[in-house]
Amino acid sequence: MNMLRPLTGLLLCTTALMAPAVVSAQASDGAEVQELVVRGRYIPEVMRETAEVASIVTADDLVRQGDGTAAEALTRLTGLSVVGGRFVYVRGLGERYSSALLNGSPLPSPEPLQRVVPLDLFPSGILASVNVQKTYSANYPGEFGGGVIDLRTVGVPDEPFLALSFSLGANDETSLKQGLTYFGGESDLTGFDDGTRDVPAAIAAGIATGKRIDQSNFDAATLATMGRSFQNANVRLLQSTNDVPINGSFGISAGSRWNYDWGSLGVIAVGGYDRSWETRRAVQQAGVVSLGGLSITEDLISNSTEMDVEWHGLGSVALDLDDHKFQWTNFYVRNVTKEARSVEGESTLSSNFIRDDYTAWYERELFNSQLTGAHTFGDLEIDWRGSYAQTRRDAPYETQTRYRRIADTFYHNPQSDANFIRFSELEDTTYGAGVDVRYRLDNPLIVDLTLSGGYAFYENERDSVTRVFRFTMDQTPSLAFQQQRVDFLYSDYNIGPNGLFLREVTGSEGAAAYEAKLTTNAVYLQAEGEILPAVRASLGVRYEEGEQFVRALDLFSTNQPLGVELNNDYVLPAATVTWNFAEDQQLRFGASKTIARPQFREQAPQLYLDPESDRTFIGNPYLIDSELLNLDIRYERYFERGQFATIGAFYKDIDKPIESIVNETGGGLQQTFLNAPKAVLYGVEAEFKKFFEPQFGMNWVDDKRWLIGANYTWTKAEVQVDEGDLVFPLTGLGQPAPAENFVIDGSRLQGTSEHIANIQFGFESLDGATQATILANYASERTTARGGAGAADFLQEPGVTLDFNFRQKFQIWGPEFTLGLEARNLLGEEFDEFQTQGGDKVILNNYELGRSYTISLSTRF
Repeated sequence: MNMLRPLTGLLLCTTALMAPAVVSAQASDGAEVQELVVRGRYIPEVMRETAEVASIVTADDLVRQGDGTAAEALTRLTGLSVVGGRFVYVRGLGERYSSALLNGSPLPSPEPLQRVVPLDLFPSGILASVNVQKTYSANYPGEFGGGVIDLRTVGVPDEPFLALSFSLGANDETSLKQGLTYFGGESDLTGFDDGTRDVPAAIAAGIATGKRIDQSNFDAATLATMGRSFQNANVRLLQSTNDVPINGSFGISAGSRWNYDWGSLGVIAVGGYDRSWETRRAVQQAGVVSLGGLSITEDLISNSTEMDVEWHGLGSVALDLDDHKFQWTNFYVRNVTKEARSVEGESTLSSNFIRDDYTAWYERELFNSQLTGAHTFGDLEIDWRGSYAQTRRDAPYETQTRYRRIADTFYHNPQSDANFIRFSELEDTTYGAGVDVRYRLDNPLIVDLTLSGGYAFYENERDSVTRVFRFTMDQTPSLAFQQQRVDFLYSDYNIGPNGLFLREVTGSEGAAAYEAKLTTNAVYLQAEGEILPAVRASLGVRYEEGEQFVRALDLFSTNQPLGVELNNDYVLPAATVTWNFAEDQQLRFGASKTIARPQFREQAPQLYLDPESDRTFIGNPYLIDSELLNLDIRYERYFERGQFATIGAFYKDIDKPIESIVNETGGGLQQTFLNAPKAVLYGVEAEFKKFFEPQFGMNWVDDKRWLIGANYTWTKAEVQVDEGDLVFPLTGLGQPAPAENFVIDGSRLQGTSEHIANIQFGFESLDGATQATILANYASERTTARGGAGAADFLQEPGVTLDFNFRQKFQIWGPEFTLGLEARNLLGEEFDEFQTQGGDKVILNNYELGRSYTISLSTRF
């Protein structure tokens, strides 16, 4: 019969306490001291200690995998995939169904299309671990579908240190090859604009009047002054370069702790700079349904080069007074993308062979400040936290110039051809506060009973505004005029009463600006303890009320339209039961109810051109919350620390899931959103990770510790539509419409890959000086958007990514150095998004990702 865990622990503890006394007595009597062996087993495995189903990236994993950002590191976990290199899908559910936290506090997003923060903003150098909890517990926010991603930053060290790192990298599709660029400003390589892209003073003055800048509000002379105030050649003129630079980065970190009689004080600081380039040569097509198949309306070739510059810094101060701990952490990251792009090809929508030249500068910034405290009063523990975070996205001087090709000559007619200069700003701010109280209650019924409760406040505010300008003419210009180079054409000489004049084409009635706010207040109660021998349960309930408000703004009117409000409150129960039927094995069962709210952009009726897909998006103010029922079961076996095997199953029922659909408009394809009636998702996931130290009599094998790791997730996810189900599309202006006109019953839930798999194989020397790992990641086909009426869905094929990472430590003149070699996408997988129907295929977006190679050197003093 198995001994109860509490009794086992008591006996081991008693034996351990008695052993020194027995040994001492034997020694004092002069008798021979015999060896006393106390046997017991304890596996300090974080995944086992948590009450929930979770996957964890440890600090060791981050080093072994060599991933540069949190987004890259999370692709290695069971059931996780990354879309667009930024957003993590947990168990195939889109980014809206998962939340990201930094040290337990929510984060804002600088992304126009998402309210969730893109995880490529977090360099791995500032992370100690990443915890992905897949079963819900009441202490987390109610917006929980696939899981919650909790990023934990590096902590204060026990001993002083200084670390430095440098790296150089190249991509075989980009580095030292032909690409596009434009001059911009003198300081572009630093990632900071030198003032070149500031809104001109004359334009700012016009905006301040509250009037649209056009001929009806300003005279010809004033418009000429405004038009000539724009930057010209340095932000418009595309240039070809034959030697796109290689990538590079450097980082520095330092920390120390000072111990005193009353406690300790510690600090840590981390900083870094990274610059990289990417060239894409993409095929981009668009199609419409025709005779049961697809007819191509646009067949374009896109050439673009992006320069990405990132600065990041983290500083943390920790005060430890034994039973009272305080920590203040500040994190800042700035990511800038400078893009030059030219797209050309046949377009039936424009009735011409066209060429569009684009230039852009995107600034993303995130600042997070968090103050936390932890206090222990015997069996009572109180934790509190307060946080402020702000993100900004600034996109000044986005430009487009369209040309028509006639007899191998490109012409631009400002009177009829598209051209614009766009300035857009987005600011997203969050405030958060919370307190958690835990009390261990001794009682005769439930062993190790811990009662907890808490309160959490969260507020997220967003403001977004876009101003768009173009130059036009009252008369058709001569062909000689239309053939001018773009910087000559838009020079001061051509701007005036008898030539080009400025006209603001900023949308009205909400098409250019919106404001949004989400406020939640929540309380929870939770109990955890051993309810039966070897059976532990965590039961909780969360009450959460949320008020979400989105209002489109009319920049040229004092009478603003009414906003969209979603005011809901939910009771969200959660339960997880763990049966520890053997000392190294256990079963978990989880059930919960959670929600998913529409993202701000999804509700805002504001047009937005996504530069990643070249697609126009517009929100639907008639969206409502989604509600989820979650069920989980998982078997776990633990071998040693960091070594385990698991297999589990999950089921999710989603009421009113939010889906992206495509509308065909006179100007092309437009993507919007609606609530589908229902979706069901279920699947199986398995994971194995084990270290081996074989003895085959071969030195190159025997003196190493070998790692084999693998995980696989199978997911079935489909949208369900019954006869009579209704949806509320944007095109219906809030009026119900048959769901079957927009969503096909049984179609795959967006973002879900049926198969996701990861494999790791590698070794490390017993002294830890050498480490090598091969990593493979696979995700099968997934839906990116619903097709228009009668059209097939948009699909993406992520394929297989194969990476290699090598680390070698050595000493020179005392300090220890680490040489790193990384190779990414060794199989040369490409990005491929497409649409098929009736034997026809439309290549929506296809380009080579290229193979990347990086060499790095780091040291720690």
